[in-house]
Amino acid sequence: MAAAAGGATPATARKALFATTATLLSSSLARSRRSLSCSSAGASAAPRIAPQPPDLLRWVQREGGLVHPALRVVNHPEHGLGVSAAAAEGEIPPGDVLIALPGRLPLRLRGPAGDADAVLMQLADQVPEELWAMRLGLRLLQERAKSDSFWWPYIANLPETFTVPIFFPGEDIKNLQYAPLLHQVNKRCRFLLEFEKEVKHKLGTVPLEDHPFCGQDVNSSSLGWAMSAASSRAFRLHGEIPMLLPLIDMCNHSFNPNARIVQEGNVDSPDMSVKVVAERNIDQNAAVTLNYGCYPNDFFLLDYGFVVTSNPYDQVELSYDGTLLDAASMAAGVSSPNFSAPAKWQQDILSQLNLYGEGAILKVSIGGPDIVDGRLLAALRVTISADPEAVSGHDLKTLMSLKEKAPLGPAVEASALRTVLALCTFALQHFHTKIMEDEAILKGEPPLTTELAVQFRLQKKLMLLDVIQNLSRRIKMLSLNKTTV
Repeated sequence: MAAAAGGATPATARKALFATTATLLSSSLARSRRSLSCSSAGASAAPRIAPQPPDLLRWVQREGGLVHPALRVVNHPEHGLGVSAAAAEGEIPPGDVLIALPGRLPLRLRGPAGDADAVLMQLADQVPEELWAMRLGLRLLQERAKSDSFWWPYIANLPETFTVPIFFPGEDIKNLQYAPLLHQVNKRCRFLLEFEKEVKHKLGTVPLEDHPFCGQDVNSSSLGWAMSAASSRAFRLHGEIPMLLPLIDMCNHSFNPNARIVQEGNVDSPDMSVKVVAERNIDQNAAVTLNYGCYPNDFFLLDYGFVVTSNPYDQVELSYDGTLLDAASMAAGVSSPNFSAPAKWQQDILSQLNLYGEGAILKVSIGGPDIVDGRLLAALRVTISADPEAVSGHDLKTLMSLKEKAPLGPAVEASALRTVLALCTFALQHFHTKIMEDEAILKGEPPLTTELAVQFRLQKKLMLLDVIQNLSRRIKMLSLNKTTV
C-alpha cells in the first residue's frame, strides 16, 4: 500500500443504502472534516476509506508493534484481502510471533475522558447488550470524525462498504429465503432507524466543542457502517470487552487455522499486548488464518459478510411446536402422535428440557456436530414413547444424545428419527428454489450480494440433505439389527 499523509481524507461524496424486506433507506451525508459516509454493498472488492491509505504494517511497527518480516497485506485468491506470507521469505515455523500489538494500539470503548466522551458513553448506554458492536462502532465513528485521530492509519484502511445483509438490496434480502436470518436483519435495520432518532435528539443540544463526532451528521447509514465494521473485525479475548485490533483483524477465518491469537495481561494493564502466533508451518503465499469461532452461517453472514461452504457447524432453526411435530410424526408413520397434548409425566420431562411451561425456550435446531438438537431428540423420544418406566430408567443426558443407540428401543428410535426426517423435508419446502436452480444462479456469476444470499440458502439445503442421509443410514441399521435379533 502506498503511504499517505496522516490527515488524508476521502475525496468524493458517497451515498448509502440500507435495504430490508419492508424498508429501503437512502441518505446523502453531509461532509466536513473526515466524512462519516459509507456506500452500499455490492462491489466485488470494497475500496478503502482513503483512496491511498497509509501503510498499516509500517504504522504498527512505528507505534511499538511487531510485524513478522515475511508478512504482507495482499489480495489472496481464496481468502480475499488479508495477511499472507510473502513468497520470497520461505515458510514460517510454528511458534513464531507473527504480529504483536502493544496495549495502546487496540481501539476500544473506554470511560469518559472529557465531555465529548461523556456524551458518547451516554449514547452507548442506550444500545442493548446484544448489539455490542454498535457500542464499539460509536467509538470508531468518533475517531473517524477527528482530523488528527491517532488511529487514522488504521481507519483509512477499513473497507468503505461491508457485505453484511443490512446493506443488501431488498431483492437479495428476499433471496436469503430463511426466516430466522430475515428476522435478525430486519431487527437490526429497525434498531438503526430508531437509534438514529435517539442520536440526533441527543446531539441536537450538544455544543460543538462537546460533540463526539466533531459536529458531523450521524444517521442510520453511518451507524450501520460502524456497527458492521465492529461486528466483522472486533475480538473479545478472555471474555472481556471487544477490541478492534489493527492488522490482526485482517487475518481471515478458517476452521483449521494456521495461527492463534493470544492476549497477555489484563485489558486495563499498561503492559497488555495482543499477539498472533503461528500454530504450524505457514507456507509461502499462504494466508494467515484464525478461527473466528465454531458458528453456523447465520452468524458469519450477519456479522462478517461471508458464507462458509460445507460448514460443519451450520444448522437450521425451528420452533418446538406441537402442531408441527404432530404433522411431522404422522408423516413419519406414527399412528397417534400426542405432541400437542403430552401426558403429565411427559410434560414433566419436557419442562426439564425447557420445552414446556412458562418461560420455555422453544428454539431448537437440526444440523451441526450433534446432527439433531439434544433437547429436540430427547423430546421426540419421550413423547413418542408410551412407557414411563422405560423412560425413567435413563437420565436426560442419555436421552439427548444421538450417540446412545436406541435407549428406548428400536421402534421408538426409528419413529423419532423418521420424525426428524419429516422436519427436514418441511424445512426444505420452505425454500422457494431448488438446489439445481441455486447452482445455476451461482454459475452465472451474479452480483456479490446475490451470490452470498444464494450461497447461504444453498448451504442450508445441502446441510439438510446430509442430515437426511445420516439419519436414513441410522434407521436402516436399526432395521438390520432388529432383523438380526
